[in-house]
Amino acid sequence: MNKRNYSKELDAKIEAFQKDGIYPRLLLHACCAPCSSYCLEFLRQYFDVTVFFFNPNITDKEEYHKRVEEEKRLIREYNKQVESGNFEGMHSDAKARKIEIIEGDYDPKVFYEAARGLELCKEGGERCRKCFELRLGETARVAREKNFEYMTTTLTISPLKNAQVLNEVGEEAAFREGIAFLPSDFKKKEGYKRSIELSAKFGLYRQNFCGCSFSQNNI
Repeated sequence: MNKRNYSKELDAKIEAFQKDGIYPRLLLHACCAPCSSYCLEFLRQYFDVTVFFFNPNITDKEEYHKRVEEEKRLIREYNKQVESGNFEGMHSDAKARKIEIIEGDYDPKVFYEAARGLELCKEGGERCRKCFELRLGETARVAREKNFEYMTTTLTISPLKNAQVLNEVGEEAAFREGIAFLPSDFKKKEGYKRSIELSAKFGLYRQNFCGCSFSQNNI
């Protein structure tokens, strides 16, 4: 069985949208501002993007608030570019659209319940899949409730995250809610490298762990 190229699948969908002159409404699950930086720079040219910040896996309250405020700050900076028409130093142009944000409920108990019995799993294993299912399941629910046409996640930009697993989980969640999932592997085409450049450009806070207490302790 041939391995899917999620990056090429995304490019093909965008090409079809552009040919038809449409800009679908996209709900983008975002884990943090650094990972969002390239994803938003790219996607805002082809979609009406709303960021959905839903990350109960960030188990430290102070860390959570630091990350969500950085996400909001990045979006404000990107929207200023659209308002001014000044995209100097950006891989975006006048097609770029303003970005909105929805902040989901923050309750780490929901994450701990999803991770119950998997506390000793290694990072990247079954506990992480359960975390993806929790976050992308809620993203799909909100996307259906608010009439978005597509959903996807910034998580595929990380070299430490399995894009195949993320796309499988996202597609399953979207199917259950009756909406479309946008395939992605944002780390491809130097997306991760670009996220580092953009983090430096905007002075973004870059954390050194995924979010939960397990990843912070390298479990």
